[in-house]
Amino acid sequence: MALLFFAVLVLLCVSASATGGADMDYGGVPLWINRLLGEPSVLNLQGRMDLSWFRVNNPQPCPQQCDCPIQWPTAIYCDHKGLADIPDHLPNRTQYLFLQYNNISSVSSSFLANNTDLRWLILDHNQLTSDQLDQIALQNQTQLCYFFASYNHLKSVPNSLPRGLTQLRLAHNRISSISPRAFQNMHNLTLLLLQGNRMQMITKGALKGLVSLNLLDLSGNLFSSIPRSLPPSVQQLYLSNNTLYQLDEDSFVGFLNLRYLRLSRCGLQSSGVHPQVFNFSSLVELDLSYNKLTNVPTVPTTLQYLYLEANEIQGFNISSFCREVGPLSYSRMKLLRLDGNKMSHQQLPHDWVFCLRMLESIYI
Repeated sequence: MALLFFAVLVLLCVSASATGGADMDYGGVPLWINRLLGEPSVLNLQGRMDLSWFRVNNPQPCPQQCDCPIQWPTAIYCDHKGLADIPDHLPNRTQYLFLQYNNISSVSSSFLANNTDLRWLILDHNQLTSDQLDQIALQNQTQLCYFFASYNHLKSVPNSLPRGLTQLRLAHNRISSISPRAFQNMHNLTLLLLQGNRMQMITKGALKGLVSLNLLDLSGNLFSSIPRSLPPSVQQLYLSNNTLYQLDEDSFVGFLNLRYLRLSRCGLQSSGVHPQVFNFSSLVELDLSYNKLTNVPTVPTTLQYLYLEANEIQGFNISSFCREVGPLSYSRMKLLRLDGNKMSHQQLPHDWVFCLRMLESIYI
């Protein structure tokens, strides 16, 4: 019986990971659904339900512009409706509100005052502007865990965000600044997406309150160097598609938990990259693809995945991967990509197999 229950639990967890169609982009990171916690699907339900049947069986009416599935009574689907405003008179049971792909330009305090139990508020692909976002009203949403406002017209990270947020997705806006108070006391935030904005720097202390932050995406901004004063809790740091002229030896000092680092398409050249900048033991995956590197930088022996495709590398030394080679001293590398460079299999050092003895795939 215990084994049967475990199998059912696994199947539920697997089915809960479905996020919808390929066209549903929630800031570049999939939106995982946990059905065991009662979280609803994010799929649009238009045309999949009998509205008259629902209204007969529910005491509170569903807004005319929205869909209210009986199987998820706490979820209201108002997405893809061409709405200019958030519908009035939402049922007070509403916890999951889907408003993506509309023309909404503001979130009023009157709307939020009447709906204080929101857990998810998804406003991706709308017309939100910073001056039309009522930030005090957002702060009063004490139950809000997910706030998504990617693909809007925000120029700054909103102040007075709810302290209980665990995910904040603001990708592909026009954000150029973060207020020093924006993330104050936000100890639960684990995911912050800010890629595709116009940020050039992050002032000291701007991210001070983010003690639990795991994933930080700053790709596609205007950084010319690695931002300082980032939270040391970060395990996944994405900085691809910036123009990084130089990486000093101490660029990643303090990142004791950093495991996944993406720096593709940053214009990096070997002359501007300190040879030891990536040599820290917590790193598991490093993406340096589509740059202008001519040498393989020194990486830790614990690194498992290294992406160096589409650079200008002509060869490598074993010392880039192993400080020494022996029975207990070798690289844990599983995947190495060197395709799209200026080298061939014939240029591999004769003793590379002794260092890279755990390698499963190599592309040249």
